Amino acid sequence: MIDPFQTLGVEARFDLDPDDLARRHRDLSRALHPDRYAGAPAAERRLSLSRAIEVNDAFRVLKDPIRRAEALLRRAGVPVGETAEPKPSPDLLMEMMERREELGDARRRKDLAAVHALADAIRLREREVLASMGRQFAVSDPDSTKLAAVLPELGELRYLRRFLDEASAIEEELSS
Repeated sequence: MIDPFQTLGVEARFDLDPDDLARRHRDLSRALHPDRYAGAPAAERRLSLSRAIEVNDAFRVLKDPIRRAEALLRRAGVPVGETAEPKPSPDLLMEMMERREELGDARRRKDLAAVHALADAIRLREREVLASMGRQFAVSDPDSTKLAAVLPELGELRYLRRFLDEASAIEEELSS
């Protein structure tokens, strides 16, 4: 995989500014737009299209904190992916199971307020995990295996994101 930080020409850090990232993506997309290469030779048009695809892929990776963390870890040589990461703690698994049961109960009761409250609590937890990960990435040497300490939080973030996706689907279902 091509390095998304290099592709977008941004510093390899976890705490990227979303507005700056979007602006950089927009500028590169504009520069690589097919209309700018309409009169160019076929090889140049293909190269521009290929580069535009790389820019879009890099933007999708970097705007998602999970994928951005994975990209940083890969750069440091830390294996990532759910099969390469440590197993989540039993406490986290139990908590997520209990929260999902609460979410299912709220769905059956058609209690939109309860679904919102559960989602808000998990969003708060997500912000805390993201802040902690940001601090760990900021103090760790990017070439160090110390970055592997982020892996448990990355796993937790995956669980939180799945919960929020499910809660969002339920909110949409109950709102319609």
